Amino acid sequence: MHAWPASEVPALPGKGRDLQIHDTATGGPVTLDPGPVARIYVCGITPYDATHIGHAATYNAFDLVQRVWLDTKRQVHYVQNVTDVDDPLLERAQRDGHDWTELAERETALFREDMTALRMLPPRHYIGAVEAIPGIVPLVERLRDAGAAYELDGDVYFSVESDAHFGQVSGLDAEAMRLLSAERGGDPDRPGKKNPLDPMLWMAARPGEPSWDGGSLGRGRPGWHIECVAIALDHLGMGFDIQGGGSDLAFPHHEMGASHAQVLTGEFPMAKAYVHAGMVALHGEKMSKSKGNLVFVSALRRSGVDPAAIRLALLSHHYRADWEWTDAVLAEAEARLGRWRAAVSRPDGPPADAVLEQVREALSRDLDAPAALTAVDAWAEAQASRGGEDESAPGLISRTVDALLGVAL
Repeated sequence: MHAWPASEVPALPGKGRDLQIHDTATGGPVTLDPGPVARIYVCGITPYDATHIGHAATYNAFDLVQRVWLDTKRQVHYVQNVTDVDDPLLERAQRDGHDWTELAERETALFREDMTALRMLPPRHYIGAVEAIPGIVPLVERLRDAGAAYELDGDVYFSVESDAHFGQVSGLDAEAMRLLSAERGGDPDRPGKKNPLDPMLWMAARPGEPSWDGGSLGRGRPGWHIECVAIALDHLGMGFDIQGGGSDLAFPHHEMGASHAQVLTGEFPMAKAYVHAGMVALHGEKMSKSKGNLVFVSALRRSGVDPAAIRLALLSHHYRADWEWTDAVLAEAEARLGRWRAAVSRPDGPPADAVLEQVREALSRDLDAPAALTAVDAWAEAQASRGGEDESAPGLISRTVDALLGVAL
């Protein structure tokens, strides 16, 4: 599966700062020092109802991570998956009378278009669950043969008790885990499971549903968590720098994935930091596919909204915050974009070197994009009120905003 084209990232003078970021597993900040190649895995979409603002907010956060690392003169090895076979996708296809493969392909293509328009830097590897199945099957077989998995009516489940570190990603107690498991695709009440929290690794073929050859597992399809584990281990290995996604993935998805990987490899941890973006609401409720209260990037673009304004609207909220999308949020972003573009269109301005360093400092502190916007706002206001004599300043501001915030002025 191919990703989307990369926009050029302008070179900036000097060097950026190492990233300090909030780690869900420890509940506090960690300063990452990845070495010459930073490694990040971000969980991708299940391709239906793409791309809504909640999606865009999550991928914007991890795009900032890439940009901060690139500014430190590192390379970035970024991997993202597409869950192109899963119960919600099949249910949506059946509901709407579509072939599930055509639905997945169409929505993935739309996601690529939106990511391109928003100037999100693409992953080096963009992998679908279906194409990963040949690598998933042997992992499930290894877990089963090691006694870390068991069969139940033809399905194969992972035993969470096989991982001594289980629970250390989310930090939740057993009851909270059970409730979230029921809400987020698990089956804690299924009779015969050794532990209600045990997640499915391989689902035996069901009538009328797609299935693949699973070798000794029989025909079926993979569970959600093992998909990402197989892709991450194949392309990044253990101990990569960041496992990222929305806050609703901390449990069960990232918790279970970490346990799968740790039992398979005997190493700990799977990732040095587990980083989660907040949820976006609309009309007072979390924006979600199940509620249908979604604002789509493609619809905004079709209505004439500049993608740079959409990106500024996302950047105006800290990535870990839960916030609400409103017309006022978008209007404020459009006004800011207009002020910034007017400021950099003038032939000179106040010196901008300090602004670059302020933006770098803000982003290095847990991706504080709102503080970065404030620094550029102050420069634009000074430009409008008193101008300046530095002919290089508008160009440096443009390159700073483009390289570090992904906004083309």
